[in-house]
Amino acid sequence: MQRKQNRIVVARYIKYICELLEIHNMQTLTNRSKLVDRKPMTALERIYLWNILKGMMITFRHIFKKKATINYPEQKRSFSAVFRGLQILNRDEEGRERCTACGLCAVACPAEAITMEGAERLPTEEHLYREEKYAAKYEINMLRCIFCGLCEEACPKDAIYLSQTFAQANYSREGFIYKKEDLLIPHPKENPEAYAKALGERKKISK
Repeated sequence: MQRKQNRIVVARYIKYICELLEIHNMQTLTNRSKLVDRKPMTALERIYLWNILKGMMITFRHIFKKKATINYPEQKRSFSAVFRGLQILNRDEEGRERCTACGLCAVACPAEAITMEGAERLPTEEHLYREEKYAAKYEINMLRCIFCGLCEEACPKDAIYLSQTFAQANYSREGFIYKKEDLLIPHPKENPEAYAKALGERKKISK
């Protein structure tokens, strides 16, 4: 009952405002509104030939202009230097993982898309991990990620950055949860070409 009364009050208020606008003959700020022409259509307008011809003229005019589309994936657009794409877990020059599982990227993420588990490095794993602590598990939920780049800014070890690569499409929700193996950059010594491609135009930073 109360909702019905509120609707009646709102309807009366809107009607009152409309009456005021008609009385004072107020105009819109942009003056873009136009009165609809209600005159009867001519015989030419009824068969819509003129409107079809106008549409075809616009189409043929674009044939001679530069195309805005590209033949993807054969052709790819060049990305800006500040483009934020798929996250990459970085390595140092010797191929050791930089991530120390400090959790700053997960805390900085506004979408709470990052989860990780830390582990202690063994004496025989010094060639695999740069610090005494490393990320044994690292996952990013791409369905939550908004590619804001805050994880990259929060990382003190330059262990994560947003590359110039699109996130791949998938057919299931589980496929959008990227694990450490999916995010880790290729080894710079074992696969230098793939490492340079993943690095892109990003400058090397040693911390």
